[in-house]
Amino acid sequence: MFLLYSWRRTTALRSYTIIKHSCSSYSTLVSDGNIISIQHFHSLLHKNESNLRIIHQLHSHITTSGLLLLHQKQNSGKIFLFNPLLRCYSLGETPLRAYFLYDQLQRLHFLSDHNKRLPPFDSFTYLFLLKASSNPRFPSSLLGIGLHGLTLKLGFEFHVYVQTALVGMYLVGGDMIDAYRVFDEMPERNPVTWNVMITGLTNMGEFGKALFFLEKMPNRTVVSWTTIIDGYARVNKPKEAILLFSRMVACDAIMPNEVTILAILPAVWNFGDQKMCGSVHAYVRKRGFVPWDIRVTNSLIDAYAKSGCIQNALKFFMEVPNERKNLVSWTTMISAFAMHGMGREAVSMFEDMERFGLKPNRVTMVSVLNACSHGGLAEEEFLEFFNKMVNKYKIMPDVKHYGCLVDMLRRKGRLEEAEKIALEIPIDQKAVVWRMLLGACSVYDDAEMAERITRKLMELEGSHGGDYVLMSNIFCGTGRFSDAQRFRKLMDVRGVVKHAGHSQLT
Repeated sequence: MFLLYSWRRTTALRSYTIIKHSCSSYSTLVSDGNIISIQHFHSLLHKNESNLRIIHQLHSHITTSGLLLLHQKQNSGKIFLFNPLLRCYSLGETPLRAYFLYDQLQRLHFLSDHNKRLPPFDSFTYLFLLKASSNPRFPSSLLGIGLHGLTLKLGFEFHVYVQTALVGMYLVGGDMIDAYRVFDEMPERNPVTWNVMITGLTNMGEFGKALFFLEKMPNRTVVSWTTIIDGYARVNKPKEAILLFSRMVACDAIMPNEVTILAILPAVWNFGDQKMCGSVHAYVRKRGFVPWDIRVTNSLIDAYAKSGCIQNALKFFMEVPNERKNLVSWTTMISAFAMHGMGREAVSMFEDMERFGLKPNRVTMVSVLNACSHGGLAEEEFLEFFNKMVNKYKIMPDVKHYGCLVDMLRRKGRLEEAEKIALEIPIDQKAVVWRMLLGACSVYDDAEMAERITRKLMELEGSHGGDYVLMSNIFCGTGRFSDAQRFRKLMDVRGVVKHAGHSQLT
């Protein structure tokens, strides 16, 4: 059957009701026996481009109602619907469906057009197909290579956006040689082309090559600089990120945007310089970011806290009007108190947040539970928050919440209870909690439990050298030297290496 999607007409009709409820603003446009106009379909596709279920339903109705067929008098209108649908698939969770849709439309067109003319696909069609090939979820690079040949055959070798998409596709696949070749053969390159090259190389960790293209770029933009700054910050190279930021502002006289500030702040606190955090704060205040961008405000609070300036973080938080603070603002401050072992202050902040009518999410609850555990609060207070999370806010605990519970119990010396809770955690999330318990066994010299936990860790992550070393040290601490030696030998037999610790200070 030539249709690659086997949705039936009954499914399409049933989708009317689902679309009606999912897209309430368009409910009057959908009813039995009436067909939604092309413009309305276009609006629905745009509004629900990340909702795969609704996209499938719209695709089903477009197909079964004949709107996907191309007729000579209506070509422009039909391609107007096809390309947005293609885009939704190319950027979504199932990018291969973009190719299926493309093939489906070709077959439908040739069956309906007796003159066997080519379908009126345009540059956007091939741009979206190339984006599908660049999607990390795309299963194979061969289709993208074949599409490259097709775009050349169809005359798109000089189309700047199609060629730019080809550069991006090859870089996502790790093919720098073909990316360079396409880039070099382009007669015209706009700033988007250069930024795609710089972004692709940065994502590959090729910072030297990315900087080379930045140097050669005729008109560097804030996007070009921000891409590499963010890349350095993500791979824990704060010094390089900060130097590049300074060069962008001082040498190129380019003003950073809010994305640049959000990229540089993690580098600032990772670098550990409190004065630098204050300097960035003064700069963004001068440039007007703080009054209107809550994301920058929240990131500054976080940066102060992680730089060790908890008082500055609190002072800045208090300066922000309550009506501007969002859940992230409160959660960031609660987390800051937890980080500094200030359990009482974190709990008080959480209660203030509740009084202002904000409901916590999973991250907020992890922050306050950590604060209770690290701040030395009573067990009853911890359990009160844990029960409130489940019963009042209907948040089901995950490994992080269970980890907080286990951490609290092991700090109280109640290792057996902690072990029982750890056994209830899903298998794919146990390692962190088991390792936390193993550390507790070292503190309390519980060699028997430590041996049980180490066996479980070996089943999950047999190559983690630190577990063997800690277990060996526990045996030594309890006088079981032969068992300690046995674990050391087991490391050698299995080729396990204990990675050396490191410090950010230089």
